[in-house]
Amino acid sequence: MDRPPGASGSPAHTERPSLAVPSCPLPVPHTPEDWPIAAAMLQFPPHAADGTPVSKLDPEEWRRLLQPVVDEGFTHLELSTAWLPLGDLDRARLTALGDVLDDAGLTVPGVGVVRQSVIHPERGERNLAFSHRTIDAAAALGADIVCLGLHDTLTPEQRRALWFWTVPGDRAPADPAVRDLAVRRFRELGDHAADVGVELSLELYEDTYLGSADEAIRFLDDIGHETVGLNPDIGNLIRQQRPADTWEHLVSVTAPRTNYWHIKNYARLEDPATGTVLTHPTSLELGIVNYRAAVRYAIAHGFAGAFVVEHYGGDGLSVGATNAAYLRRVLPRTG
Repeated sequence: MDRPPGASGSPAHTERPSLAVPSCPLPVPHTPEDWPIAAAMLQFPPHAADGTPVSKLDPEEWRRLLQPVVDEGFTHLELSTAWLPLGDLDRARLTALGDVLDDAGLTVPGVGVVRQSVIHPERGERNLAFSHRTIDAAAALGADIVCLGLHDTLTPEQRRALWFWTVPGDRAPADPAVRDLAVRRFRELGDHAADVGVELSLELYEDTYLGSADEAIRFLDDIGHETVGLNPDIGNLIRQQRPADTWEHLVSVTAPRTNYWHIKNYARLEDPATGTVLTHPTSLELGIVNYRAAVRYAIAHGFAGAFVVEHYGGDGLSVGATNAAYLRRVLPRTG
């Protein structure tokens, strides 16, 4: 079965390449205990209980809002622009945020620019400018990575659904000129990132120009910038309730270009007789992706970046802590 328009245009890859790596010790850059594993902020709303935007709160309130991250044992946090639009903070507020993070003992390996597509037909230029400002803010906070994507705001239908990915969203324009624009704008952002000492990571996401592993590699090649790598968020693809590439294919293609990793897992049920596909979020060790194998393969192919443990539904922060503990058990050691 072919993918819908706006996706890769090719049938799903059904092969399962081997992810076996040599049994000898891998040249790992961190111990399992020291590897940067960051909490995600998917469950952190952008407004306080009284409706005040988080960006308008006093720094003392930021500190209180971040305490649950500390309580779950995290020492790393991916700051999300959906929670706090860093690119809109003035220098004093940005400095205050850095002080809050220091007080909480939280390091920021990456900043996620959330649903701000630089090729959106109405907001693209505004989103591009915001991305530039966020790169500067990330550098000021000492982050190594700014994570970007080509997905934008959820549609009203998606927001009403229990799981937004079960409802089709916007699809990448078929016009080659729009894709060329995306390439040019990410190359421009890559130049900026290189100037201030950070890297960019582009997130896999369905029905965009990063909508499959193969598309993402072609897109990176067209950008052709050493500062721009890949965030192989394969959970975004395997959760689709339609034919999907095998997780082994996704890992094998993306691992050599990965510099940052949003990591989550899903249960996936398929009925070949009817074509029915059902998916549900679950923890890293219980979903269809064998992350013990996937992580070892990626490290063997040069991955040395941060993980961001994500989970939708329920107490996602607590599940993230469970996932972090799992990762530390399966990460390879030297010697």
